[in-house]
Amino acid sequence: MSLASVRAFFAERAPDISVIESQISSATVVLAAEAYGVEPARIAKTLSLRVGDRVVLIVASGTARMDNKKVKTLFGGKPKMLGLDEVAEITGHEVGGVCPFGLKSPLPVYCDVSLKAFDIVVPAAGSTHSAVRITPDRMAELTAAEWVDVCEVRSQERPDERLLETQSSSSSNEGRDGATGAG
Repeated sequence: MSLASVRAFFAERAPDISVIESQISSATVVLAAEAYGVEPARIAKTLSLRVGDRVVLIVASGTARMDNKKVKTLFGGKPKMLGLDEVAEITGHEVGGVCPFGLKSPLPVYCDVSLKAFDIVVPAAGSTHSAVRITPDRMAELTAAEWVDVCEVRSQERPDERLLETQSSSSSNEGRDGATGAG
């Protein structure tokens, strides 16, 4: 359902954007970068967070790290990554394929300014084997996202960085999606 909902989203709102499918998994930032031939920072990871009783999606550069203090200040509460069981139920997308497109139900989407360093970014498209190439501004426009500054940009990524939302809020919070990733 998820890949289909993303395809339907683009068919209706941006028919000029095509979903790209990969034979290899793109469930993490590193895998997605390899699958789509871009640097890891160009992967637009989607973080699925619960802040109090709200669920929000934050889309950020693949190598950016969420700053819990900035998120807490912006949203007025401590952010917690959604659990694995909640991600698909709430977003309609599997972990590793979470994106701000074709959501099961409307959710507030926020794009971190870390994405603005790039002309084109590569977010997931609803599955662990799909993505799109899109400008950050177009992604924000299509998803009615608000631009925020809630991440720290790192100069080097750690080889073990993962995009999956398996990390707890006390960890590095660098999941690609809980994110799209392209994922």
